[in-house]
Amino acid sequence: MPLDPNDYDISELGPALKDVEDVDELREILAAEEAGQDRVGAKKLIESRIEKFADDGEDAGDGELDPSEMSLADLGNAIRKIEDTDRLREVLDAEESGANRDGAKRLISQRIESLTETEEDDGDGDTDEERLSPEEKHPDLDHPTADKRHVRALDGGEYRDMWVYCETQGGDLLSVSREMLGKARELMDDYNARYVGDDEADERVVAVLIGDGVSELADECIALGADVVVHYEDERLDRFVHKPYTEVFCEMARWHAEPPDATGVEGTDPDPTDWRDYDEPRYVLFPATNNGRDLSAMVQAELDSGLASDCSGLYIEDTEISNPAKTGEPGTTKTFRRVLHMKRPDFSGFEYSTILCLDAPDREFHPQGGSVIPGSFDVPDPNPEREGEVIAFETDVPDDWLRVRVTEHDRLDEGVDLTGHDVIVAVGRGIGADPTRGMELAVELADAFEDAEVGVSRGIVTGSYQFDAHVEQYTHEDRQIGETGQIVEPKIYIGAGISGAVQHKVGMDESDTIIAVNTDPDARIRDFSDYFVEGDLFEVLPRLTEAVETGELDLAAMADGGRRRSPETDGGPETTGEEGGDADV
Repeated sequence: MPLDPNDYDISELGPALKDVEDVDELREILAAEEAGQDRVGAKKLIESRIEKFADDGEDAGDGELDPSEMSLADLGNAIRKIEDTDRLREVLDAEESGANRDGAKRLISQRIESLTETEEDDGDGDTDEERLSPEEKHPDLDHPTADKRHVRALDGGEYRDMWVYCETQGGDLLSVSREMLGKARELMDDYNARYVGDDEADERVVAVLIGDGVSELADECIALGADVVVHYEDERLDRFVHKPYTEVFCEMARWHAEPPDATGVEGTDPDPTDWRDYDEPRYVLFPATNNGRDLSAMVQAELDSGLASDCSGLYIEDTEISNPAKTGEPGTTKTFRRVLHMKRPDFSGFEYSTILCLDAPDREFHPQGGSVIPGSFDVPDPNPEREGEVIAFETDVPDDWLRVRVTEHDRLDEGVDLTGHDVIVAVGRGIGADPTRGMELAVELADAFEDAEVGVSRGIVTGSYQFDAHVEQYTHEDRQIGETGQIVEPKIYIGAGISGAVQHKVGMDESDTIIAVNTDPDARIRDFSDYFVEGDLFEVLPRLTEAVETGELDLAAMADGGRRRSPETDGGPETTGEEGGDADV
């Protein structure tokens, strides 16, 4: 039986479709989506998969390929199937005599070059080149990072376990630290079931605690899913300080059963240990908080690896890559195993990108690391019966690593907490025609409820709208909802003039009932709303306010400025429910 796409969120559907290559089965899945939730994003995802494998059955070298009729993306997919360099030169000639696009000519030329290189390599049987360091390749340039003390490239290193940096505040774990431990436990349980043989030891979740008094949190970390807790205690580190936190974490990460010749810091070679026998962690997770973002970037740079920032989805799978920079051989495909797939919204705000940290032919990139947006995962129920190992890490933190000390501090106003309210009324760029009036309408609607607050999208915070003083307080960053703002789960979420970018969706998707008001019938927010009102928020919000105050919703009045989704009416706001019926407020 084909999978039912209606059982998956759009972010989960892509991975679920990864192994489906039968075009007829994909068409059945598409039909199921159209008969079910009928989401635009889901249909595009399935259709692109159909196009990919439908194209695979066509002969790209049959002499009928006309590049001038193809987009650059379609052309790139088509020429990947052509192995004949003479045929590719014909396609290049056709492009030059037709549309003559620089991008298209570059794509074709690169394909010809990659095939030519492969043929030359096959001819002499020697594909190994002497690899030179950047200093040897470019002796005329300065290399200020050449003497980085902590970068120690590994060749054939041993990597195990998933490490989680558990940030603390006021002697307690941050909620996101608990979330990451739960997600790490889930990931590594699945990892061990799929990748670890019966005669091998399971790979573990390792919680990392750095600071003052953090050892007291070790039992909680174990109860939340950690197998091992490694902690470093120093009363001078009661607050986050970049240099020592980075150096201590990196020393922990390189702590090996056989100490290396030098860790890069004189006099701090670690003692042998019996709790681990590998060079560095396989995976590392950090919180995407202010301090966590700083620490994650510095640690991964010091460990000579990569980082995916602000992730909200994680899974581990094998993946096939054909990029010559990663395979080392143009025209070939290589399978990378046990890859941490890190999903984050792309720069458009409407789609997810999946970031991979893969080894190159002459370089290993470990740990594979990412920072996690708070609120992305559920906080697990602690299991006080779980057992784990607690390791006290010892090292010297020189005073010159603490040249800056915080002697006094005031706690800033934490701002408005939008969580825990029954109703949230949020507004976005749709108030642009009259920003102050739009915000006033949102406040009036929120005031009509017993327990409601006003939130905004990122577009309001970062936009250049001019607001009168009496509503300006509602436009600040502390009211932002979304991946880089607050995560809310009210009983009713009313989003007016909000398009529904992925970043915003992350912040409110768990609301019990979502009501969207938008003039654009194709707005993304429609895909995940329970009720969608197609209309001008300046007309719709006053009527919703009146309905809340009187306890009655006059749909006929709403239809004055537009229409409900029904064959009998025409013009004005259009109200649809999940089943296509009238909204019930």
